[in-house]
Amino acid sequence: MASDYIFNEEIEHIVFEESGIRYKEYENCIFKKCDFSACDFSGVVFVECTFYECNFKETKINYVSLRDVQFVGCNFTAVNFAMTDQVIYNFNFTDCLLDYAQFYALKLKKMQFINCSMVSVDFMGSDLTEVLFDHCNLRRAVFIDTNLEKADFYSSYDFVLDPEKNKLKKAIFSTEGLKGLLSKYDLVIK
Repeated sequence: MASDYIFNEEIEHIVFEESGIRYKEYENCIFKKCDFSACDFSGVVFVECTFYECNFKETKINYVSLRDVQFVGCNFTAVNFAMTDQVIYNFNFTDCLLDYAQFYALKLKKMQFINCSMVSVDFMGSDLTEVLFDHCNLRRAVFIDTNLEKADFYSSYDFVLDPEKNKLKKAIFSTEGLKGLLSKYDLVIK
C-alpha cells in the first residue's frame, strides 16, 4: 500500500489516475511533466511543492490545499479553483496557461501571475489585493465586484476593467493600460 504522506521526492513523467492522488499529502516535492488531468484531488495537500510543465487541463481540484506552491509552465485550461481549501494557502503561477480558469470569490491576496495566458479567466467576487499580473494576457477576463486594491497591472495587457464595479484604490496601470479602464465609455484615445 502506498504511503499517504510523501516528503522530499522528485516525481517525473507520471500520468496520475483518477484516484491515484486522492487523500495524500505531499511536502517539499517537485513534480516534472506529470499529467493530472484525470485526477480527483479530493483531500489532497501540497506543502512547499513546485510543479514544472504539468498538465492539469480540465482537472477537478475540489478540496485541495495549496500551501507555498509554485506552478511553472503548467496547463490549467478550464480549471475551477473555487473549491480549493482557503486555510493557510498560497500559490503562484509563472509561464502558465490559465485560459478559462475560474477563481470565483477567492481570497488571493499577494498572488503572482507572471507571464501567463489568462484569456476569459473569472475573478468575479475575488479579493486580489496586491496581486501581481506581470506580462499577462487578460483578454476577456472577468473582473466584477473584485477587490483590486494595490494590484499591479503595469505590464499586462488586453484587459477591460470597470472602475465603477471594482475596488481599484492604488492599483497600478501603465499609460497603455488606461484604455482597458475607459472602454465602457467608448472614447477614442490617441
